[in-house]
Amino acid sequence: MSVQVEVGSVVEGKVTGIKPFGAFVAIDGEKQGLVHISQVAHGFVKDINEHLSVGDQVKVKVMSIDEESGKISLSIRETVPAPEKPARPARSEKPRKVEAKHQEKSQGFNTLEEKLKGWLKQSNEIQADLNKRIKK
Repeated sequence: MSVQVEVGSVVEGKVTGIKPFGAFVAIDGEKQGLVHISQVAHGFVKDINEHLSVGDQVKVKVMSIDEESGKISLSIRETVPAPEKPARPARSEKPRKVEAKHQEKSQGFNTLEEKLKGWLKQSNEIQADLNKRIKK
């Protein structure tokens, strides 16, 4: 039984081996490919053995075929619809807090600016006094 293997096609296969980095899947009697651990399921897969076992029948999508080496890259994840993401909660309070903090910082900078002017004035007075003493 020879299955037509083209990039983008979805075919049935059988898991023939499992390694920490992925699973080998036989597409037909002649060809097999690798499902990388990142392509096993949606979300993070820590242990591939929790998702697959040798002998499992799986549906895989052909992601790429290296003509020179004959390596076939497969994906189980691409054959399964992605789970819906939960809706984010409303963000009604956060922008107001950010605005208030921004205003506080602005006021802080104004106060610092006023203090800086005072320090410069004080420094200039001290410098002027020292210059007078030197001239005497």
